[in-house]
Amino acid sequence: MTQTLWAPWRMAYIGGPRSDGCLLCDLPRENKDRESLILHRGPRTYVVMNRYPYNNGHLMIVPYRHCADLGQVSPEDSLELMHESQRATRILQRVFGAEGFNVGMNLGKAAGAGIAEHVHIHVVPRWVGDTNFMPVLADTKVMPDYLDATYAKLVSFFREDRE
Repeated sequence: MTQTLWAPWRMAYIGGPRSDGCLLCDLPRENKDRESLILHRGPRTYVVMNRYPYNNGHLMIVPYRHCADLGQVSPEDSLELMHESQRATRILQRVFGAEGFNVGMNLGKAAGAGIAEHVHIHVVPRWVGDTNFMPVLADTKVMPDYLDATYAKLVSFFREDRE
């Protein structure tokens, strides 16, 4: 017997409008942090929740400076990217009890980058046993919490944690 799990929120990503510009450049300019899911703004980078997460708490650390090539990222931006990635793992561990993390970059479309024109780091919290048959058999990921609820849980920690 075939079962169907509906995930209509994915259609916003698949068929949604595409910006002519760079989404990762546009987000901080809009000054709508809650709507844009921006949790923190640093001098050189910002931390934003992934609107189409692999897991609850999936964050991206993004430099304000637009560049697609990792070799063009300045040493100062690189340092802040790493510092904010470290801070993000610490906060996700504290807030959600993350047991591990996938931290990385997809550089170029061939490597799976959804936004290949702007370098960014993904921080994905993981828990033992958080994988199941759904992504393999049904190409569907089951998310246990809404983005707004996850944002509300995280934003105060990013404001308080200044290490």
